[in-house]
Amino acid sequence: MAKFVDEGYIKYSSEHVYVAQHELGFNAADWQTVEKSRQVLFEAALIGYDPDLQVGYGNISKRLSRIGEGVFIISGTQTGHLPRLNERHYALVDKVEVKANKLWSRGVVQASSEAMTHAAVYGLSTDINAVVHVHHNGMWKQYLNVLPTTSTDVPYGTPEMAWEIERLYKEDERLARTKLLVMGGHQDGLISFGENMEEAVRILMN
Repeated sequence: MAKFVDEGYIKYSSEHVYVAQHELGFNAADWQTVEKSRQVLFEAALIGYDPDLQVGYGNISKRLSRIGEGVFIISGTQTGHLPRLNERHYALVDKVEVKANKLWSRGVVQASSEAMTHAAVYGLSTDINAVVHVHHNGMWKQYLNVLPTTSTDVPYGTPEMAWEIERLYKEDERLARTKLLVMGGHQDGLISFGENMEEAVRILMN
């Protein structure tokens, strides 16, 4: 099987507005909370850089309901290789229309290529407030088709992946309990989610 990673190629139609961080509406506590968890994942090599393929992988987001329905902050595209991010490396996703394969975002950097997938996870339940996408070959092999697993012919960052996640949540009651899924067509890829960032990270670290 070919190895697919988050190479930063955005597959959705992006309506991105480049604005300064102070115009976005999220505050220091918002991005610092996300960044604290991202550093844990980076140190565990769950987010990082593949020297063989020369691409970064992994992304992380947090719902910001106070700003608007469906709004979340997410690490920017092509930031996986960076050991530490600051507010300029996070984008705000305002709206997603899966059927139209379109996403609206703002920030100094564009949202991750997995932003549509994150939006799909948030759409599963209002209790989900954090989403993490990581790569780990060992866990991927161990849990492939053991935990809820997306179809091998569904690529990352697409409407098909969003619909596949929705299908899994409806058809596999384990997903609401484990809060962890395996991306069958995205080698090494896993997604966890939780009521808060700490839970989403703890699921992966455990």
